Amino acid sequence: MAAGDLINRRSAVPFYSQLKDLILADIQSRGLEPGDRLPGDFELCQQYDVSRTVVRQAMGELEHEGVIRRERGRGTFLADTHAPGVLGHALIGYFEDIQSGSGTHHTVVRRKGLVPASAAVAKDLAVKVGETVVEVERVRSMDGAPWALTLTQLPLSVGEGLLTADVDDLSLFGVLEQRFGVRFDHARRLIEAGVAAGEVADVLGLPTGAPVLVMRSVSYDAAGRPLERFTGHHRGDLSRLEVDVRRQTD
Repeated sequence: MAAGDLINRRSAVPFYSQLKDLILADIQSRGLEPGDRLPGDFELCQQYDVSRTVVRQAMGELEHEGVIRRERGRGTFLADTHAPGVLGHALIGYFEDIQSGSGTHHTVVRRKGLVPASAAVAKDLAVKVGETVVEVERVRSMDGAPWALTLTQLPLSVGEGLLTADVDDLSLFGVLEQRFGVRFDHARRLIEAGVAAGEVADVLGLPTGAPVLVMRSVSYDAAGRPLERFTGHHRGDLSRLEVDVRRQTD
């Protein structure tokens, strides 16, 4: 163990706070990944020559911050701080993408109503500029932390029913299909890196310039008519994009 890996007993920084930093540095230096087992309380007491109280306070804060998870009878493990699931993988809608993962998810409507279509919205939804469309803005949270700010626009003929429907914690696709008989067939999606600014930064609790993952999507029916336009800004530190690739055969 290097000198820098020891508790500085002359420092004004509390022992538990120093221990937290030492544990985080150890996780990084060893290249540990989510699910890897971490030393237990007794081992940490011996390794850093601190009391059980100091270890419990440091580990308690790391657990509260989502860095570790403790399982009774099994031990302590490095937590997965990224959104579970495969973002953008489902053919239609991504609400279902995140529902099968671990953690607690909530979706709350910030506002919904009728707005005139901008040039970009009109192009994607194949309506006239200024034509009335339905717009729904929602915030998704994971384990109590805001994770994504999403904005959905739909032609009035498709989305009018959403204006009076309760869609908190529900898939818009599911509501449209099950209650209003809308049938989605395919979608075109673009996923790119971006930075948080303005309302996105405020809602997601991020500093301006923080990294975000931006997903843009237009969904269609079987005849190729656009049904829904979607833009989602996701916290970069809580998101993960998984891609399956196959070798192309000649």
